[in-house]
Amino acid sequence: MAMAQSDSQEDWTGFHYLPAPTQTALHGLLGKLHNQNVGNMTILLLGRGGVGKSSIINSLFGERVAAVSAFQSETLRPCLYSRSKDGFTINIIDTPGLTGAGGVDEEALAIIRRYLVGKTIDAVLYVERLDGPREDQLHKKLIRAISQAFGRQVWHLVIILFTHAQIHPEDVSYPSFVSTRSAALQSAILKEACFKRTNINVPFVLVENGSCCRVNADHEKILPDGRVWLPLLFEALVELISGPNESMVVDEKLLGTGEGKQLGNIWMPIALLAQFFFIWRPIRKAIERDLSEETQQLFSRGLQAGQPHRD
Repeated sequence: MAMAQSDSQEDWTGFHYLPAPTQTALHGLLGKLHNQNVGNMTILLLGRGGVGKSSIINSLFGERVAAVSAFQSETLRPCLYSRSKDGFTINIIDTPGLTGAGGVDEEALAIIRRYLVGKTIDAVLYVERLDGPREDQLHKKLIRAISQAFGRQVWHLVIILFTHAQIHPEDVSYPSFVSTRSAALQSAILKEACFKRTNINVPFVLVENGSCCRVNADHEKILPDGRVWLPLLFEALVELISGPNESMVVDEKLLGTGEGKQLGNIWMPIALLAQFFFIWRPIRKAIERDLSEETQQLFSRGLQAGQPHRD
């Protein structure tokens, strides 16, 4: 696992402000990576604006490192935050929202891709609000755009992060709502990314960054079902990084391409050749035939006009 480039690297001072049980859990989880000779991990945040990406960074580090707004995305360009503790470095890349004006923000996506060139991504947190809109055409377009920008294999490194996890409809149980919401988004990813196998696992984690989040006796933030969510997120990250999927190295060749566009480049000559044989060639023959017939008719009329009249 290559060392990621960092804008700034500081000691993880916020770790000491986390509740003691959380510190113990994180020590054990990061120790697993240390035992595998992994000295760092780089996490990429992707998602629409205003879903809580920057707040997640603050929660992960236990300190305010990213600006947060309740109404709009504060991140206008990719920004890398790094914290180190006991020889282990966590790099988190915050990114601009990927949607705007009812569609995918292709400019934001291009900015992210250029920024990532030369960097190694170990995990991707795809962020959505748990109480957000159901999977619609915009969701589908966004999934397709991410797949084209980074290749559909990027989804092997994805953990879905549902923010605002304390909010759910009153007319349905919390487990049922979470199950339905997560299954719908997982299904959309498999379909829009064109995975043929349905046994591909895209895990999800619930998070609640708000100050109104309930806490347990140890002052750890908990979900409505009583689970402490921060260690669950780190556990999912460690499991992903320890798994069989290789990290994604963003290469310059990725710029201006993407799987969808690469396929287009491959099929374009074939399409032009097909147009020549099945469209332009028949049209050309028809035009030549019509010209030939008109020429013959004019020649015949000329002959008739030059013949003397007989009384």
